Amino acid sequence: MASDQQAEDIVLLDTRQACSFTDYIIICSGDSDRQADAIHNEILDSLKKESVIPYHSEGDSDSGWILLDYAGVVIHIFSQQLRGFYSLESVYEKAVRLLTIQ
Repeated sequence: MASDQQAEDIVLLDTRQACSFTDYIIICSGDSDRQADAIHNEILDSLKKESVIPYHSEGDSDSGWILLDYAGVVIHIFSQQLRGFYSLESVYEKAVRLLTIQ
């Protein structure tokens, strides 16, 4: 889904042993606000077709960070600048990296 919209640096983390609020975290980046919106919309539309809707959503491309919470999976869509600033991969360093697509 996200890769269909040219999301960059996609990382899937298994956080079951690293945190209590979700099982998996997906982190990806967009080069522009427009690309982040396209990634966001593609994820929402694809999962909605499967009758899966987010439990919680916040942020927008203007803020540089979009969060989609599907309870067992949390998706972060970052601008390149904020992804480096927040460095979530290092926050969840105890999580198991299951997938990296660059």
